[in-house]
Amino acid sequence: MQYFNLDVKQSHSMEYAVCNVYLIDSAKEITIKTRPMVIVCPGGGYSYTSNREAEIVALQFLAMGYHAAVLRYSTAPAVYPTAILELASTVLQIRSHAEEWNINPDQIVITGFSAGGHLAASYCMFWNQKWMAEDLSTENELLRPNGMILGYPVITSGEYAHKGSFQNLLGDEYEAQKESLSLENRAGEQVPRTFLWHTCEDMSVPVQNSLLLVNALVSHRIPVEFHLFEKGGHGLSLANRLTNTQGHGPECAAGAWIPLVHQWMENWINGQEN
Repeated sequence: MQYFNLDVKQSHSMEYAVCNVYLIDSAKEITIKTRPMVIVCPGGGYSYTSNREAEIVALQFLAMGYHAAVLRYSTAPAVYPTAILELASTVLQIRSHAEEWNINPDQIVITGFSAGGHLAASYCMFWNQKWMAEDLSTENELLRPNGMILGYPVITSGEYAHKGSFQNLLGDEYEAQKESLSLENRAGEQVPRTFLWHTCEDMSVPVQNSLLLVNALVSHRIPVEFHLFEKGGHGLSLANRLTNTQGHGPECAAGAWIPLVHQWMENWINGQEN
């Protein structure tokens, strides 16, 4: 495996902003020549990026046979659109090096948890906007995401909002911009196929966040697979002992999202190859 960092800093980025890249080595005896790339955006309420939703999640995707990356995006006091431009830079660099790094440029998947889910979903809704391409001096098509995976994401700034995430993201512009970043209202044909999971017992980011998004995606006929688990609070990550911490204990049923997303990925990859 190759491991290296990408410089994704933008004009208002924090010093720590970086993307950690993990590439599976090619081998003559293996017929697979290119692999999907899964970019992981950890949660943390836009105040930090959680270790529990970072490398250990990327390793799960590596074990499935996919390349992976972890974006340590800028958080408060950095404000919107700093993090989303860092994610755009990540996608652009990965796609520009796809041949060299044995990545399928049509299989770049954005993954996010909690506030990282808001970042991932924001990117998958805004990637085709003119301002984003202009900021990176590129073309929108090179920023296109091909899939989205969300775990208990922050979506709405309305009744069921995780208010702290939006306050950290927007700073002094919270009241002026919160409605524009309520993502259930921003879905459209530009959003890629989506896998989504949440739990009923999530008291931090209520399940209505996911329900609102699923309804919006279905209304726009975006292919979506949604799994709602009965048990488990917020921030489960892998939902097993590997990511267990106080208040985030193992939940065997919710941990099924890992084999479920693997099958979702394989169905998509096989469908593209056939």
